[in-house]
Amino acid sequence: MTADRTLVLASASPARLGLLRQAGLDPRVVVSGVDEEAISAPTPAELARVLAEAKATAVAAGSGDHALVVGCDSVLDLDGRALGKPKDAADAVERWRAMRGRTGVLRTGHCVIDTATGKRVGETASTTVRFGTPDDAEIEAYVASGEPLHVAGAFTLDGRSAPFIEGVDGDPGNVIGLSLPLLRRLLAELGVRITDLWA
Repeated sequence: MTADRTLVLASASPARLGLLRQAGLDPRVVVSGVDEEAISAPTPAELARVLAEAKATAVAAGSGDHALVVGCDSVLDLDGRALGKPKDAADAVERWRAMRGRTGVLRTGHCVIDTATGKRVGETASTTVRFGTPDDAEIEAYVASGEPLHVAGAFTLDGRSAPFIEGVDGDPGNVIGLSLPLLRRLLAELGVRITDLWA
């Protein structure tokens, strides 16, 4: 049943694509075009889930009858506020000054749609992030690199901010952008073994 299935990643994130490829998968990438600013939810966890579902839904509509569409979206939950990508460099600096020496929770919403059946499953994965204490000069240098402007929460585990992260409690892949263990469970709910999708 899964030999002719196409895995579609509804995300432009190179980090998510990299995680899937490292796990033996070779998805087709289709960017959803969803206006993230137009979507709201009462909690950061719910916002991540709703955004993931919106992205998967938008891409599933044009993905044919044999696709498994994976939508994801991440936000940093800091004091109950959902922090996505910073607006600009000044916003990124302010964020890092607020985060250093503290903990936040990276929430990544996941939604998988089976276009063959129309069935969809979704869940939000959460990983606690313990931030280090970069000084102002280090924060300025990091923001000047441009990296934090393109990632949720203004940081990533697999880039220049890695030295400023003391550790994580939970799935580190979730912080990078996608929880492979959760994806495996969601695919299983749709009757698909992740091993059957290996390239």
